[in-house]
Formats: sequence, C-alpha cells, structure tokens
Amino acid sequence: MVMYGGMGRNRDEGDRGSPLLALVLIILAPIVALLIQMAISRSREYLADEAGARFCGNPQWLAGALAKLNQGVAVRPMNGAEPATSHMFIVHPFSGGGLMSMFSTHPPMEERISRLMAMAKGRA
Repeated sequence: MVMYGGMGRNRDEGDRGSPLLALVLIILAPIVALLIQMAISRSREYLADEAGARFCGNPQWLAGALAKLNQGVAVRPMNGAEPATSHMFIVHPFSGGGLMSMFSTHPPMEERISRLMAMAKGRA
C-alpha cells in the first residue's frame, strides 16, 4: 500500500545519521565552542590594551606596568588561585604553554607587551 509522501516506507526505516558521527559531534562541539570563546576573550584583551594605551597617552607606560606585574607574579606566584577564577586576574596566575595556552582567557604577557611597544613605535 502506497502512502502519500511516504512511498510505502515505515517511519522507522527513514534516513538516519551515523551514531558514530553524532557521538563525535557531541564530544567536539563543546571543545570547539570553548576554543572560540577563549579566542574572543584574548582578542578583547588586546583591544583593552590598545584602548588603555590610548587613554593614558603612551603605550610604553602600559607595557611597563604589565612587565612589572608579570615580574611580580614570577617572584611571588599566586598559590591560592583557583582555575575557575583565573579570568579575573590581570596576569594569568598559572603557568602552562602549548595546549594549555589555547584554553587560556589571557594572551601571553610577552605578546601583549610586544604589541604595545609596536604601537608606541608606530606612534613616534
């Protein structure tokens, strides 16, 4: 018996996606979303640095302040900091390069200082 629109197919016989593909997407989608969120957060840090440098009038002043903060954390590391609150710090309280830097809300301090110094050179 031919049904309208169904061409005799049972609903259970319809086209289904691969369960393996669905599982991979369920696992990867949150990771990709997190990477995008962190990249946006880092780009906002760069924009905030640029705005702060323009506001204070000299990018070298902000670069010097960031360098001092970075040195302070190196001399006296933050022992009681929790990863859940790391986004609240000016200087990232945890060390970690490579893969961990991809998940960081903060861009590397050296890169922030380098961009500010380049901004100062372009201004002069």
